[in-house]
Amino acid sequence: MTTKRIISWNVNGLRAAHKKGLLEWMAGDDPDILCIQETKANEDQLPDEVREIDGYKSYFASAERKGYSGVAIYSKVEPVSVTKGFGVEAFDSEGRTLVADFGEFLLYCVYFPNGKGSPERLDYKMRFYDAFLEVIDREVDAGRNVVICGDVNTAHKEIDIARPKENAKVSGFLPMEREWQDKLLSHGHLDTLRMFKTDPDLYTYWDMITRARDRNVGWRIDYFYVNEALSSQVKDAYILADVMGSDHCPIGIDLELTN
Repeated sequence: MTTKRIISWNVNGLRAAHKKGLLEWMAGDDPDILCIQETKANEDQLPDEVREIDGYKSYFASAERKGYSGVAIYSKVEPVSVTKGFGVEAFDSEGRTLVADFGEFLLYCVYFPNGKGSPERLDYKMRFYDAFLEVIDREVDAGRNVVICGDVNTAHKEIDIARPKENAKVSGFLPMEREWQDKLLSHGHLDTLRMFKTDPDLYTYWDMITRARDRNVGWRIDYFYVNEALSSQVKDAYILADVMGSDHCPIGIDLELTN
């Protein structure tokens, strides 16, 4: 058995993160797999040292719109296959999903939509949620294990947000968004952090304009989920709140595998 350290991080711009020391942080943390959201770049816009990091295979999905969205996976172990998107053109065109098949599990690196912009974007977000859940349920029903990570853009419970009452009517903490997370869990997908930690004040995102991080007035909107059959192989889950460089911090799990 081997234990793999899998990290997920919304870097709020991969080129910006590079300038803020991403490669140095990776060298020190040494994750086996790093999933990145909000790259805000096409692959050909990245410096060579970011496009191909020593010791890692790299994979990218970019939005058709320049400087928007985008996800990436860096992995020490080469996956069996990597797929861009999950098969729905309306969602895949925004470069929000990479699916890496590692044999023992499917890894979904996802940058879920933000619903704050307009009623139309909130509707898009909810349709993305529902389509995505159908996809992962289908894989689990077919006997696959799944690991889902990324910026979900919703805080699930009151414990997951510093100001629940003030944000009750704000996208990111709306009842309909939170109910989708309830549904996700009811379908047998587990919130890995809450398998190990029940503490309040554990956040992954802080508003930069109000310097909310200094006061830890945050939101937990970044998650790792696993299906129930895989949950016994999750040996730890954590938030790396001391890692700077974005308005989000990295999160991670330690996953025990047979090879």
